[in-house]
Amino acid sequence: MARLTLLPLLGLASVLSACGGDMSDLEQFIETTKNKHHGSVEQLPDFPPYETFEYKYANVRDPFRPQTDANVPISQTSSDGPRPESQRLKEPLESYPVDALKMVGLLQQREQTWGLVQDPDGTIHRVQPGNYAGKNHGKIIAVKETRIDIVELVPDGLSGWVNRDAILAMAEEN
Repeated sequence: MARLTLLPLLGLASVLSACGGDMSDLEQFIETTKNKHHGSVEQLPDFPPYETFEYKYANVRDPFRPQTDANVPISQTSSDGPRPESQRLKEPLESYPVDALKMVGLLQQREQTWGLVQDPDGTIHRVQPGNYAGKNHGKIIAVKETRIDIVELVPDGLSGWVNRDAILAMAEEN
């Protein structure tokens, strides 16, 4: 048993003695490699010093805000012209912009005429003058054979509102 433990120790000693030989060629290679490769770093360019900027236009109108009179509260602006009806309940077609709606047909019964409008979800709605459609307070003013006329109420940028005409034309079949 003593011979079995002695045998691995002898093997280890012979392997380690092989590594302890002459290493002068390795040391010479390392020295020549160090002498050959001398890197250099270029000087950084001179940058001008940072100049501070003082914004002197704090009392001038902000170009990113609507052109309203900032000194007059909104409650004191003129009430001339059209205004949205704030107390009115929203109709289903007011959830979509007018350009997302399609007129897909016309329905007539006796003296009644309805336009058939398809929303982006695919639901067909029956509309007639007086109904509302679109996100800009659009009121349907006429239902014709090939189109539905709408008057939208859009902000004018001066705390007021302006009427804008829109049309839902009959959608072409695919």
